Amino acid sequence: METTGLITGEDGLERCFWHGGLEDYRRYHDEEWGRPVTDDRRLFEKICLEGFQSGLSWLTILRKRENFRAAFAGFDFHKVAQFDDDDIARCLADAGIVRHRGKIVSTINNARRAIDIQAEFGSLARYFWGFEPQSDERPARIDLATLRANPTSPTSVRLSKDLKKRGWSFVGPTTVYAFMQAMGLVNDHIEGCCCREPLEVQRAQFVRP
Repeated sequence: METTGLITGEDGLERCFWHGGLEDYRRYHDEEWGRPVTDDRRLFEKICLEGFQSGLSWLTILRKRENFRAAFAGFDFHKVAQFDDDDIARCLADAGIVRHRGKIVSTINNARRAIDIQAEFGSLARYFWGFEPQSDERPARIDLATLRANPTSPTSVRLSKDLKKRGWSFVGPTTVYAFMQAMGLVNDHIEGCCCREPLEVQRAQFVRP
């Protein structure tokens, strides 16, 4: 792993190292991470959860994800936008999520801003996929050294700035790049990972919103 960034599973397949051989994390790596998403609710959920992840591990958030969904109305941003002080208090009392007032308030604020984007662009998907980087902005090869050296990208910086102009919070360039990686706007599975080539095929066939 030290040089390749890959680990071999019990099934003999090589995968990105970061799932660490944990079953739930491996399923997330294989079945979700990097697959193109156009569902507005899932996009909103992910960018909010990436905000909650700041300072923590994604595995911590992943294992609390169902609790977050219950607390935030399944991340239906039209519903979350209506949350009030009682909802904030309820979330702060919920031991199943990350009880950080700033991030809870941010999620409610971002829900309201998401409604604005949906009204302007027709969908969150159309807005976010408008920031899919062109090939000349992408590294020639995705390896461990490249990923470690680039926790952000020029596109994630642009998207972060645009979201902040629109009133979003907890959307710094690193958070936004993690969102882009997870939602398939880029394919950052390491060269040699069993998921990389199938995702390249999927992305080639994917109809952008």
